[in-house]
Amino acid sequence: MAGQAAALVTLVEIRGGAARPLGAQMAVRDDGLYCGFVSGGCVESAVAHEALEVIASGTDRMVRYGQGSPYFDIVLPCGGGITLSIHKLRSAQPLHAVLKATAQRQTASLHYAPASQTLRSELSDGESGWHDEEFTVSYQPCTRVIVYGRSMEAEATARVARAAGYEVHTSDGFDPRTSFALMDAQTAVILLYHDLNRELPILQAALAANPFYIGALGSMRTHAARVEKLTGLGWCEQDLKRIRAPIGIFPKARDAHSLALSVLADVAAARLAGAEK
Repeated sequence: MAGQAAALVTLVEIRGGAARPLGAQMAVRDDGLYCGFVSGGCVESAVAHEALEVIASGTDRMVRYGQGSPYFDIVLPCGGGITLSIHKLRSAQPLHAVLKATAQRQTASLHYAPASQTLRSELSDGESGWHDEEFTVSYQPCTRVIVYGRSMEAEATARVARAAGYEVHTSDGFDPRTSFALMDAQTAVILLYHDLNRELPILQAALAANPFYIGALGSMRTHAARVEKLTGLGWCEQDLKRIRAPIGIFPKARDAHSLALSVLADVAAARLAGAEK
């Protein structure tokens, strides 16, 4: 509700194991309502209470739970410990700036300075964590998945991708020849055609762009034919190594739903690997 006070809670330290990554956040409103998770659900109610005190006092604080915490009655199932910063929001502008940037497919970050109790935003790409006296939370645009193909496999893969929270585009929703502008560094390109000639223009566009994942349907024999065609079109071995084929992590997945799971698991693994570099 407009005009209500709120606090932003951020996971700034992990000791041992933890259910959420560094930089996980939750927001707490002055009426006690909150959203987001900084643990597996075991401390959020206690954190909301702390946040209400921060909102009332106007003074930010750091709170420790689990290992090394003064709250002996709040135990983390993972056996580790976490430290949370609780910041009373004095301006929503940094949050709006991050939301605008990610909506425009840009990376952005929030920087929190405990000493001055200030929050600022920046267009930048980096890791979440402490940098000098500030804690940085990095935000990436939503993972985009483009599924090419008009088949049961393509339909099932699009459904699984939507259920996973990805931004999904399919060849039923646009002309495949004009979709190349969608291929950015946060995009997975999935080709589920049964026709090499139909996939070649799209595959070349994907190789010319910078998606983090390119996968194509077909057997090893099919992929050998694909490589031969692309080599003849001037693509080098290093380029062709970017294509994951046969697509997916399950060998010889023959039904549409197993293939969809196989493909999206591979996409998720590639996205996570890229985020950890």
